[in-house]
Amino acid sequence: MSTATTTHDQEAFSLKEWIFTTDHKRIGVMYLIGSMAAFAVAGMMAMMMRLEQSQLGAQFIETGTDYNEWLYFHGAAMILAFLIPGLTGFAANYFLPLMIGAADVAFPRINAFSIWLFYFAIVLALLSVVVPDTPDIMWTGYPPYSITTEGNTSFYVFTVHLLGFSSILGAVNFLVTVIYMRAPGMGWNQLNVFVWTTLAAFVLQLVFIPVLAAALTLLLFDKYLGTHFFDPAAGGDVLLYQNLFWFYSHPAVYVIFLPAVGILFEIIATMAKNQIFNYKVCVYGGIGGVVAIGGEVWIHHLYVTGMPDWIRIGMMISTLLISVPVGLIVMSLWGTLWRAAISYNVAMMYAVAMLYLIMVGGLTGIPLAMTSLTVHLSETSFIHAHFHFIMGLFSTYAVFAAVYYWFPKMTGRMADTGMAKIGFWLNFIGINVTFWPLFIIGPQGMPRRYWNYEMFPQFEGYHEVATVGAFLTAAGVAIMVIGWIKCAISGEKAPANPWNSKSLEWTHAPNPPGPGNFPEPVTVADDWTPYDYNK
Repeated sequence: MSTATTTHDQEAFSLKEWIFTTDHKRIGVMYLIGSMAAFAVAGMMAMMMRLEQSQLGAQFIETGTDYNEWLYFHGAAMILAFLIPGLTGFAANYFLPLMIGAADVAFPRINAFSIWLFYFAIVLALLSVVVPDTPDIMWTGYPPYSITTEGNTSFYVFTVHLLGFSSILGAVNFLVTVIYMRAPGMGWNQLNVFVWTTLAAFVLQLVFIPVLAAALTLLLFDKYLGTHFFDPAAGGDVLLYQNLFWFYSHPAVYVIFLPAVGILFEIIATMAKNQIFNYKVCVYGGIGGVVAIGGEVWIHHLYVTGMPDWIRIGMMISTLLISVPVGLIVMSLWGTLWRAAISYNVAMMYAVAMLYLIMVGGLTGIPLAMTSLTVHLSETSFIHAHFHFIMGLFSTYAVFAAVYYWFPKMTGRMADTGMAKIGFWLNFIGINVTFWPLFIIGPQGMPRRYWNYEMFPQFEGYHEVATVGAFLTAAGVAIMVIGWIKCAISGEKAPANPWNSKSLEWTHAPNPPGPGNFPEPVTVADDWTPYDYNK
């Protein structure tokens, strides 16, 4: 090895190079590290809440305020600092340019600025733990409590603003990248489904993030500047805040859901060695339909607020209507598996688990759209379980599956080991043991967000079972992360294309890709597709 090569390698892994990098791949890895750190914080809060509820009466805390603080950190960290950055930050940054044959993103410096806004937001969120008056408003920030509480609401608002600005910059960057930097010859119908789902998520972010920013800014004005936008005692309207909040937050479900679905498509098509079933129907009817309808379904979060029947019924129809494009996506997924000789590695195991989660989560969401049923189920643990299945667990598994699928690409080593399979089964069994009891006791009257449920002693046994499941899940995640670190250091060397994929990141880029991604500029033929397995 020459001195020049040695020096280059040392510089490539120096802290300075990573801090000031504009390489989309390194930025993707930094998003993964930051989002997994947020996931660890969210997981610790979840375990504390689960332990608190494991038995009747108070276990660790004396008041509900502390429990609300844990809810705040868990919800905000999971949604805003793990799921959205993990999918639209990590996965989009690292793999989208590779999939379209681009050397980098359109605006590398803006991309670097975006990642550091994300890290500043994480630091600000962590500081809220140690400052006086920790936020206790959960991730929703509902007034009037968020206005009257002594908790430091400003930390929550500023964190969300930083994350939102980072997301907007990323959305503009990647939209421009896909529009103008595709490989010569690559048409719109030759894009990976993951590219389509990511584009759809970025469109939703551009449209709806400013609404959330406006709502939280007005909330900040009410608490610290003496305005009364949401203060009912002074003529304000708390329902205005709820409408603004959910006008963003329900589309945010699809900002998370769509990239997760895209990852699922990439893994299933590759491991099944099949073309995408009904590609155009999936893209234009399924993904496009979610974008078109996703902003019209937020009202089902407000069914119990006393709205007129004609609004409630109209929004019930629109909420049920979203199942049509989602159904097209699910049928395309199952159709891609039809008559396939499936390779069941760890990435595919997580993908199959995702199919199970989307089916259970989707079916349990139907009664929540019905006005006659959601009144009974609203604010019960049934919603808690449904929300985690369709959003939290489904999307979290997407991040895990993406790491296993693209691990050889990122590190040049394989991560499909016995340890990985043990981690998967502990995790999968754990989540079912945790959340199925909540599906059962929710319709029986177990409220969500209760830290002390002494008035419901009949549910203690279910909570004990759920706590066992939480520990199994935590053990599975710990084994998985340890396996990642071990395999990245000393794992088996990966072949150039271990999955025999047809996608550009596997067929044209080395493991791991160097500067500029590809040794030679990429061009594609008119009949090329990333799922060309039947030719």
